Order: sequence, then C-alpha cells, then structure tokens
Amino acid sequence: MEYDVVIVGGGPAGLSAAIKIKQLAAAQQREVSVVVLEKGGELGAHTLSGAVMDPKALTELIPDWKEKGAPLNTPVTEDRVLFLTETGAHKTPNALLPACFENHGNYVISLGNVVRWLGQQAEALGVEIFPGFAAAEVLYNDDGSVKGVATGNMGVKRDGEAGPDFQLGMELHGKYTLFAEGARGHLGKQLIAKFHLDQGKDPQSYGIGIKELWEIDPAKHQPGLVVHTTGWPLDSKTYGGSFLYHLENNQVVVGYVVGLNYENPYLSPYEEFQRYKTHPAIKPFFEGAKRISYGARAIAAGGLQSLPKLVFPGGALIGCDAGFLNMSRIKGSHAAIKSGTLAAEAVYEALVAERQGDELSSFSTAFEQSWLHEELHVARNVKPWLSKGLYLGSVMTWIDQKILKGKAPWTLHHSYADHECLKPASQFSPINYPKPDGKLTFDRLSSVFISNTNHAEDQPIHLTLKNASVPVDVNLAKYAGPESRYCPAGVYEFVKTDEGADRLQINAQNCVHCKTCDIKDPTQNIVWITPEGGGGPNYPNM
Repeated sequence: MEYDVVIVGGGPAGLSAAIKIKQLAAAQQREVSVVVLEKGGELGAHTLSGAVMDPKALTELIPDWKEKGAPLNTPVTEDRVLFLTETGAHKTPNALLPACFENHGNYVISLGNVVRWLGQQAEALGVEIFPGFAAAEVLYNDDGSVKGVATGNMGVKRDGEAGPDFQLGMELHGKYTLFAEGARGHLGKQLIAKFHLDQGKDPQSYGIGIKELWEIDPAKHQPGLVVHTTGWPLDSKTYGGSFLYHLENNQVVVGYVVGLNYENPYLSPYEEFQRYKTHPAIKPFFEGAKRISYGARAIAAGGLQSLPKLVFPGGALIGCDAGFLNMSRIKGSHAAIKSGTLAAEAVYEALVAERQGDELSSFSTAFEQSWLHEELHVARNVKPWLSKGLYLGSVMTWIDQKILKGKAPWTLHHSYADHECLKPASQFSPINYPKPDGKLTFDRLSSVFISNTNHAEDQPIHLTLKNASVPVDVNLAKYAGPESRYCPAGVYEFVKTDEGADRLQINAQNCVHCKTCDIKDPTQNIVWITPEGGGGPNYPNM
C-alpha cells in the first residue's frame, strides 16, 4: 500500500504528526495521504502515563481543544512534594520548589483517553488508522533510504508454521516514515544502530514506571491534587520516586518510577512500589478503595544529552522513540506532541517540494530553535545529578533548578548504559519483601490480570534470546537471576528441570510491553520483538 506518509505508533507523537500534516494540506487544499499503524488492539490500549499534562503543545496544534471536547477535565489544584522516611513524611514548602515542580495551569489526565480523542481528530481530517497492526520490519530502498514498514504476519504458530487463520503481513510504503513507537521502540532501536544516530551522544537512560488506577472513598478525594515523593522505600543510592494524582470521578492514579541504572540485582521495582503504598502518609488514601487497573512502561529519561540524531534518509524519530521526555518535570506528552508537530511541518514542506526519501534536516533545525529544545536544555543536568545519590542529587538539583534556573555553564553526562550498572549479587544481600495482603498490596499475576493482557497462546515467543545458555550460565550464576525481579509482569522465572538443573521459563503471554528486559538485561541477551498485532495489555483509561 502506497502513502505519502507512514507513521508507526498511534500515541501522542504519531497522531499529532498525522493531524498537523493534514491541517497543513487542508489549508492549501492539497491531497496528502497519511496512515498510522498502532500495535494495540485499539488506540490507547497500550498508552500508559502518569499523567499530568502541560497543554502548551496541544494548544498550538488544536487551539480550540476545549470546545472540541478534549478530555482534559481536571486542572491541577495543589502540588505536594514529600520526602519519605520509613515512618515519616517531610513536605517541601512550595516556595522552595523549583519551577519544574510547579503544575499550575496543567491537567491531571488519562493519556489513553487523550490519545483516543486525538485519534478522532485525526480520522476527521482523513487520516487512515490501522489499530491491531504491529510494524515488525523496516523496509529500505536500493539507495539505503527508508521505504516504509512491513506489518507482522498474523496467525503464525509457535513452531513458525502458518496456522489455520494465517494472514500475510502488509507492506506500507511512504515517501517519508515517522517512527513514534514510544520508549525503546523495537524499530527505532534498529534505525539508531543502522544509521549510527547515537554517535557522539550519551547512552539513553531509562526508568521503569509502574502504575495502578484506583477508585477511592469520595471523602478522601481531592480533584487536582498532585503528590510526588522521593526517599523511602528505596535506598539513598537508587534513583526513584512516586506519583499520586487525583483525577475526576473519585479516581486516583498511583505509580512508582525506578531508574534502571540501579546496581543491586536483588531489587524489584514492582515490590518497591507495593511497599511504598504502605507508608503512613500514603496508605490512608486507599482505605476503603478499589483497584481498577494496572500497567507498566519504560520511560526514556536521558534528556538532551541522550537524544539521538532525529533524522535519517526517508524518515525521523519522534516522541519517546527519540527520548524527548523532560525528566525534571516528569512529563513527556507535551514534548511528544511538539516533536510530532515539528516533524510534520518538515515532512509537509518536503512533499510540497516534491522530495522523498531524503533527510528532513529542517526538522532538526526547527527543534533546535523551539521552546522544547530550550526546556530540555534547562533540564539537562537533573537526571545526571540524581544518579549521584538521593542526598547529593537532591541538593544539586535544587541548586541547578532553583538558583541557577537550569543555566549552569556546564553539562553533566551519562557515562554508562543502564544494563552496564548492575553489579554481581555477591556484593549484596537479598531483599526480603513483605507478602502482599490482597487489599493494598498485590502479587504480579493478579496485577497482570487487571491489565487485560492477552497474547495468542500459540504464537512465536516475542521475547527472544540471542544465546539460550546465558540466562542460567551468566544471569543466574553472577547476578542471581535479575530478570525474575525487574520484570513487573512475572514473565521470567527460573525453574528446575526433572534432572534438577536450572532453566529460564519465559511466560510471554504475561508481557505488558514495558521493554524493561530489553533495557536492563546485563548481557543484552534478551531482545524484545513485536508480537502479533492486537496482543498485549488493553488499558481502559490509563
């Protein structure tokens, strides 16, 4: 199928790019064909975010979003930043908070619902959207430029043979292809390697964000309350923190982010999150409450230093596929929308000039001259400081953001990729996590159950190993099998064979597509590839 523009990923970046291209074409009464591929069963099914949204980029893209019914219903009413000890909580006075923690004018949202609304706006402009189709392969022209993508075959059995409902994948060719797959995109990763887009850049730095949606007692509900915490339960060497946001309809989203540059292989981000909810300052919110949904997703948090080159012959990386998230503000959706808009302007300009398959250098230039670049420049030292430990990191971040306003004459760098940071288990003691009570804290499997995760049972496993012996011979022997702890969905477990030997069992049907294994595996032996389209989690309003 031939299009002017192919967009991989129906999140905020991909849909914003599609909308902007169509807006520009309509203004000049031109016909431009745009298609968006989304691997989730519907738009928003795989969308997971905190999320407090800065409406700046959305206002630029769709100035009348309020009149058009965008689901930004709950303005932020209060910011609360707490430092937790095991038994206490210390509130930072709001007058001392750096600007990056101020949320006046922002909205507590379900990003999944915003994405569904953006999809409606895109379709009204004539964008073709194909949910349930996973882009599995990048296609190239003879000159090496990107030609488009191919979707995966459907109905393939575990042994690789065609099943009774087999359906051949499609090739979608575009004059330009934009990749908006989210953090650690499967194809984006390949493009970065093929075109050396990360040459001269810092390694990307990630966090794992784990989230639950709760319906709480109306008496405890404060619409628009935004709570962030650092400190307990993590040790002072490990970067991380929580978010607790009050939406409308007595709903609260609560989540925990752990930087994936942690050293201790016994650490479990999932268990740390469960433990956090038991803190005396947090637990009261959940008395008499009911958990509705669960999910997890990696977050690209490296910032400006880790941004790869954005363009290559025939296309560009946008949104979290490139890593535009502003870690200091814990916000990425406005950055995704802005990056998609800027890329769309470059694509449209090229199409009008009857170009195709070349580098969209005007996208890179426009980004460097944009408010988004300025915002990321101000935030650039926050993650490197926080990587130096809780106390030094907090003090230096405060100085960098509050006193120097992000204008320090130096730029700190990320020296190591996250997978290089794990240390041998012999240097640590196992962490004894409390058992879940089934009311406030839960095990992984009951959590995965409410993420509505489903994969065709007999399809090939999409969590592939470069070398099948490494999990036992290296990961278990040296690092005490960290994949059984860093995965928030119980995908990886070490079990005994009949002969009493250890082997790694991969429960791929549990996978919520968070990409943590692809990022944190110490030998980079695990490679996440796209499963059959429509599989994975099915988040209702995350």
